[in-house]
Amino acid sequence: MSKIKRLAGETILYGLGSILPRFLNFLLVRLHTDVFAPEEYGVITKLFAYAAVINVVFMFGMETAYFRFANKPGADEKRIFNLSQTVVITISILLTVLFIMLANPIAETLSIPGKSKYVMWLAIILLIDAAVAIPFARLRLQKKAIQFALGKLLNMGILVGLNLYFLYIAFDPAWGVGFVVLANLIANGFYLFFFAKTLIRWRPAFDSTVSPVMVRYAYPIMLTGLAGMTNEMFSRLTLEWWLPKNFYPEQTSEYALGIFGACYKFAVLMNLAVQAFRYAAEPFFFSNAADKNSPTLFARVNHYFIITCCILLVSVSINMDVLKHFLKREAYWEGLYIVPILLTGYLFLGIYYNISVWFKLTDKTYYGTIITVGGAIITIVANFILIPFYGYLGSSWATLICYLSMTVACYLLGQKYYPIPYYVMKGLGYIIFSIALVYSVNAFEMNNQWLAFGFHQVVLVLFLITIYFFERNQFKQTTG
Repeated sequence: MSKIKRLAGETILYGLGSILPRFLNFLLVRLHTDVFAPEEYGVITKLFAYAAVINVVFMFGMETAYFRFANKPGADEKRIFNLSQTVVITISILLTVLFIMLANPIAETLSIPGKSKYVMWLAIILLIDAAVAIPFARLRLQKKAIQFALGKLLNMGILVGLNLYFLYIAFDPAWGVGFVVLANLIANGFYLFFFAKTLIRWRPAFDSTVSPVMVRYAYPIMLTGLAGMTNEMFSRLTLEWWLPKNFYPEQTSEYALGIFGACYKFAVLMNLAVQAFRYAAEPFFFSNAADKNSPTLFARVNHYFIITCCILLVSVSINMDVLKHFLKREAYWEGLYIVPILLTGYLFLGIYYNISVWFKLTDKTYYGTIITVGGAIITIVANFILIPFYGYLGSSWATLICYLSMTVACYLLGQKYYPIPYYVMKGLGYIIFSIALVYSVNAFEMNNQWLAFGFHQVVLVLFLITIYFFERNQFKQTTG
């Protein structure tokens, strides 16, 4: 199982380039929740939620298309790169121009009148992200994980430095959250220098035969990503729409959105692990698809993925009494009880990404669109029903229900078209045991912080020992 060891190693390297920078971004939550009240942080949450959804359209699913076509026998990688980059740049420039032209009415719609510059800056941020998406994908294809990590880390270092400067040294209340957007814009500008050689060598290209095929392959993935991002961000956006007035006494909907957005950051820790795995796994799955033992290999990979995510779920959930201090103001702490629910939701999203390999390898990407659109519908309906009764707790449950439903649907369809012998019962056993452990441990309230911390670490060690006891034979085969 040396392939699994290699995948784990690449995941760690990509983790340095994705988890560590985003973890540093997570640490900025402490800075932001120190400087901004929940109402102001709600504006940040809203702006970047919309940007995340629109970003999927800018990318247009061409990263996956690039991997698929560059890995085909006899493919000219340089040619595929130029074709992919041309599609992304063309779409992104058109959308950026459109958003800049409509900046004023968009700002009015987002309830930030007079702040059209925020819309313009976000549009340019998305343009830069799109311009470097395929270059980053090329680094993954060429297994240049160190260079990938370096680019992400340098960008994050600049972003952290700018946030510290703008919010602590040069802070001006008149700019407020605008400093956060501006910091992201300047930090993203660094990517243009990092990939200067690649971007200069890119030549716009269009192939009347290949380009349309790539677009047809990519657009269902884009729709899937759009629906998926709707699933992820919709719960945050709809709080402002569907939360009844005075649901949280004497607080606005933006206040609730700020609380929810800040607490959501802890769940993002699971998503960071998922993203790091995806960066390494996507090219891994494509490159091993022709191997006759690939179904067994993919099943083993998914099993270890579930175990890793369960460890993360338990580690974060039982240590919220310590981690909560990352949220500077105690006003944010009232929503921490939703974190285990969101972490579990993201765990199932990670499983979905893992088992979705079947429709990418069989060129049935439209199934991904169907599943994810179905998930988006579930998200909308669940939020509409649950938010008026449970507030952001309802939004959290909607997230979990959506991702669990998508995972089940993807598994059932995948077993029909590309059977893989996943360890379903063992995986479910680990997930159920992890959730039960979290709620059992958190039921014990200890007034002594040090005693509670020590107890939680003992529980975590015992949990790890239990996993090793059940998996020791498999671990020996993999590492042997």
